Amino acid sequence: MNLRIAYNTNGVANHRFEDALALIADSGYDGVALTLDVHHLDPYAPDLRGRATTLARWLRKRNLGLVIETGARFLLDPRQKHEPTLLSPDQSARAQRIDFLARAIEVAAICEAEAVSFWAGVPQPMVAHEQAWDFLLAGIEDVTRRAERAGVQAALEPEPGMLIETIDDYNRVKVAVPNLRLALDLGHLIVTQDRTPADALHETASELGTVTIEDMRRGVHEHVPFGEGDLDLPAALAALHAIDFRRLVCVELSRDSHRAHTMVPQALAALRAVEDIITTKNTKSTKEDKKTRRQEDKKK
Repeated sequence: MNLRIAYNTNGVANHRFEDALALIADSGYDGVALTLDVHHLDPYAPDLRGRATTLARWLRKRNLGLVIETGARFLLDPRQKHEPTLLSPDQSARAQRIDFLARAIEVAAICEAEAVSFWAGVPQPMVAHEQAWDFLLAGIEDVTRRAERAGVQAALEPEPGMLIETIDDYNRVKVAVPNLRLALDLGHLIVTQDRTPADALHETASELGTVTIEDMRRGVHEHVPFGEGDLDLPAALAALHAIDFRRLVCVELSRDSHRAHTMVPQALAALRAVEDIITTKNTKSTKEDKKTRRQEDKKK
């Protein structure tokens, strides 16, 4: 059985929302990773519930799954990328981030999304390390409580350069917030190099809320198309099959909106081509195993 693949709308930022969704669906994807943002589903525009309800109907009609992403660059502050965060020194700023995540949870509940993915934020120089951890844990506990009440799965994404950037960092948070899940970006592992993507998938299989995939170069946090970085794509996809991952695997090519009309179908074709090779190998291996067992049975 093929993996369920989604495409992140931050990679179709130059398309109208309806056109972006149609491109993703018509290209053969199984779902959408929706980055809430000003140019698509703006969580601060009027009638959020109504627009989310319309989206839910559209997704059901096309039998598409959904993951909500919250990595919009300038949604909350037009002059500071990705700010404010759960680590911001000002309480009202942290509350602004929590309000945004609450809106994401509301959309997820209406659309029956598989997860809401979010990250910690970059530590600020004026905030001591332990204080930043206190801010983070308080914020995550608030967010996960809201998600639990709404029947939504909150998943924390380790992000290079942020307070939570590795699986070990996630594990530390998980001790304090047991109902949290992991949003694992396989490309980020190429940057941090704390684990291989395949090893990470096997290690965290029971923790996974959602998985993101793209290529990256070692030590460079830049999303690039498959084949242009150092990701061992066959090993990563084989691991996803081995752990029987049934949730959406979300392609994130946030720098390629200018060529989304070709990149959206091209990315899926690259993944399916590797999957076909894996399936063929598995089928051949299964047949050989059966043949070996029959031969052994005859000898008995």
